[in-house]
Order: sequence, then C-alpha cells, then structure tokens
Amino acid sequence: MAKVKMKTNRSAKKRFKITATGKVKRWKSGGAHYNTKKSKKRKRNLRRADMVHPSWEDKVKGMLKEF
Repeated sequence: MAKVKMKTNRSAKKRFKITATGKVKRWKSGGAHYNTKKSKKRKRNLRRADMVHPSWEDKVKGMLKEF
C-alpha cells in the first residue's frame, strides 16, 4: 500500500515564497482598499515585500511542506 503524501497548505502557498537564502518572504496587508485616507508614504511602504519573523519561519515552512 502506498504512503499518504502530506498536502501543502494552499492558502500558505499563495501568500509566502521561500528566498534563495531560505528565508520566508511575505507581502504586507492593508493596501487593497480604503486607500484615500492613507498617506503616500504608507501606501508606498505597503507595496514592498517583507520577511516573516524568524520565530514564525518554522511554522510557515511546515505549512509549505517544501523544507
């Protein structure tokens, strides 16, 4: 009988990417709507990607099942 494969969390796969150095990249929330009240600087900074905090990296990588 074949072993059952672990499934990747599909929502995590769409939200996170693994960088070449093994860190986890994420995109910032809050930039999709209600942007008229936000400053230009705030909206500009929301466009940039950020890294997942090191304490959360293992949890995210566990959802991705790549490492």
